[in-house]
Amino acid sequence: MVTAALFIGLIIFLILNVPVGIAIGCASLAAVLTLGTLTSTFIAATLVTASDSFPLMAIPLFILAGELMGSGGVSKRLLNVCNAFFGRITGGLAICTVVVCMFFAAVSGSGPATVAAVGSMVVPTMLEKGYSKRFTLALIACAGSIGVIIPPSIPMVVYGVATNTSISSLFMAGFGPGLLIGFSLIAFCYFYCKKMGWKGSSTKYTLREKMMIVWDAKWALINPVIILGGIYAGVFTPTEAAGVAAVYAFLCGVFIYKELNFKSLFSTIGTAFSTNGTTMIIIGCATAFAKILTMEQIPMQISQAILGISNNQIIILIVINVFLLFVGCIMDTTPAMMVLAPILLPIAASFGMSPVHFGLVMVVNLAIGFCTPPLGINLFVAARVGNEPLDTVIKGIIPFIIVMVVDLFIITFVPSISMFIPNMLMK
Repeated sequence: MVTAALFIGLIIFLILNVPVGIAIGCASLAAVLTLGTLTSTFIAATLVTASDSFPLMAIPLFILAGELMGSGGVSKRLLNVCNAFFGRITGGLAICTVVVCMFFAAVSGSGPATVAAVGSMVVPTMLEKGYSKRFTLALIACAGSIGVIIPPSIPMVVYGVATNTSISSLFMAGFGPGLLIGFSLIAFCYFYCKKMGWKGSSTKYTLREKMMIVWDAKWALINPVIILGGIYAGVFTPTEAAGVAAVYAFLCGVFIYKELNFKSLFSTIGTAFSTNGTTMIIIGCATAFAKILTMEQIPMQISQAILGISNNQIIILIVINVFLLFVGCIMDTTPAMMVLAPILLPIAASFGMSPVHFGLVMVVNLAIGFCTPPLGINLFVAARVGNEPLDTVIKGIIPFIIVMVVDLFIITFVPSISMFIPNMLMK
């Protein structure tokens, strides 16, 4: 009865279009009332205790850093650098978009923030250069998902908290998968644009002009070095790095590039607060949801059901990946990570899979969920940036998803892609 109340309640609230965090909280409350051994204050208490975590402090700070960099001129200068070096290649502007998203990912940690910041600059230009709306918006939606794979990454922080895994190790492991997906999207863009006849820019930059553009963007380019270098050198923790990123973004936007004024600064901070409020409610309610699942021994039952399918590691990992791809279509990344990571990690660990490697598999799965309907948030952000209906983005997204799914299975079955850097630094 408790399990039925939990899952049926969640489905009903989602069908009624109740916000995800509130829907999870209401479903948890329905289960608490059905269970009878817990009081209604259980949900409120869990909201407080779940948020009272030093590692989770990184989330609001990375969200703020991403918003400040998007409106403070950092992303614009990254685009200028990429355009100077890659703009003349076939499909140059599409390739630049992927490269900028990879750079922006190294400071924002958020997929939707990457789509909004980079998309607002490149979408009008790509459409003006003759790229189709379908391709352009699908590209920015998928490239933006790299924002949660290349460190720092908000889902990695959530996974680390949910499974007690080292966040620094997860960050180190994110480079290989992020670069693999980034280069795969670049290769796809090149061949697709060549087929469609979309040539690169006719503007030719001299070496001096390129160096001047790089010099203008120097503060944007060294940002990832400061943030990630500080983490790996042991100067500060990932949570402290998030604070450094936010302060650095503020200084760049206000004093160096001077594109953040008093009005835009408060608007940017307000957007970050709104996003963070939603995120923390989801985390708190998802924690309560996960605790009730544990009380009802649902994780054990799910584990036994999956392991009952086969004793073959390859088949089990394929089943887990297909399951996570499905979950990514219908559930937001944060609650999915909070609820499912503690359930699925023991299954993967039983086959000798590292918690860090499995964490990257989960992050990549749910990053693809950013681009898959009906709940893919990157699709909605890209449609809003391009001022186009959602179906325009969805029609162009399928080839990109195929590329990312192929990369996902490579990452799953070739652990060294994720574990090369962590293993190297641990020696």
